Amino acid sequence: MAGQPLTDLVSLGVLASRVSRDAVDDAVAATGKEARRRGGKLPPHVVVYLVMALALFADEDYEEVVERLTGALRGWGSWDRRWEPPTKGAVTQARQRLGPEPVAELFSQVAEPVAGLEAEGAFLGPWRLMSVDGTELDVPDTSANREAFGTGANDGPFPKVRLVTVCECGSRAPVLAAMGPSVSKGSGEQSLARGLYPRLEEGWLLLADRLFYGWSDWCTAADSGADLLWRVKDDVGLPFLELLPDGSYLSVLVKTAVKGGRRAGLVEAARHGGDLDPALARRVRVVEYEVADRGSGDSLIALVTTITGWQAAPASVLAAAYHQRWQHETVNAQVKTALRGPGRILRSGSPPLVEQEIWGYLLTAWTVSALISDAAAAAWIDPDRVSFTKAVRIVRRAIGPAFPPSAG
Repeated sequence: MAGQPLTDLVSLGVLASRVSRDAVDDAVAATGKEARRRGGKLPPHVVVYLVMALALFADEDYEEVVERLTGALRGWGSWDRRWEPPTKGAVTQARQRLGPEPVAELFSQVAEPVAGLEAEGAFLGPWRLMSVDGTELDVPDTSANREAFGTGANDGPFPKVRLVTVCECGSRAPVLAAMGPSVSKGSGEQSLARGLYPRLEEGWLLLADRLFYGWSDWCTAADSGADLLWRVKDDVGLPFLELLPDGSYLSVLVKTAVKGGRRAGLVEAARHGGDLDPALARRVRVVEYEVADRGSGDSLIALVTTITGWQAAPASVLAAAYHQRWQHETVNAQVKTALRGPGRILRSGSPPLVEQEIWGYLLTAWTVSALISDAAAAAWIDPDRVSFTKAVRIVRRAIGPAFPPSAG
């Protein structure tokens, strides 16, 4: 594929290979959403692709999106001539029958890191750079949405869904996600991220802002096998154990509930190389540095990492890698602006369809990011040089080849 432009990659069906009909059928079957009768205009697998198309064409109404999709199916010979494009009501009913579960399951099956080994900003040595962060999405102001999601901390005009994702820094592809109400106990960014940590993978280096640190969350994430590089707040106790040649130092994190002499005993045990109960204390390495001209006046950055060997990742390298976390802001913008459109709200009036729609956005964002990664690798360039917005426009123009045909 060397030297092929993005348009050629689309026409070769790269998107179809990313979200195959088999994967869709598996997700539908795994969630028990198979069609109850044969011959319907909108069988479940077509509705899944329709949900993706609705994310891709957020500015268009149901009728226009359906026409685009049925036109593509006609081109493949997969649309019965006796059928008529379904009405808006029929589409809504089909989406309700499908629910959010198959689209969520499909995302969990196919969404994976896509950056190649040569992609700039994708790796730190053997570690694949990943980040966790959250955002909010406005949804229509229906009574059901307002009751389910709330209106956020500022009591805005629209209900809001809080979304937390784990994304690959090099490709900006979302690979894990959780969502919940904007104002509800247990639905803050830290709480939603908590459900993602067990799904982290060995070989990842997860970057996180100081909002996400908590003793139990750190342990859960570290126990997944992934390595961590998290910023921590000033009130997190980081006892000095040993200065390392790169300017970082060894320290120990102690369970918050452990106080007084027992805490001091664990610190001393760590200082002298004693065994630690991982349920109570964990050895870590700390990288501290200052960033000049920060408007907030908070210039000291304290990073804690599970990578305790300084030779494998010197302090300066970790500090530079941590700032790849800002790629996550671009990921959020890709969903909220490039796909959905600036200032727009989602289109679904009920909570299950809101969730389905968001999973459709995530799946489509991942698919476009994978396409960009492939195109960048073929051209030997940094994926950052390929505009997500322009890629979306190309995919929109090539909607036919972008979605694989029905098997009948």
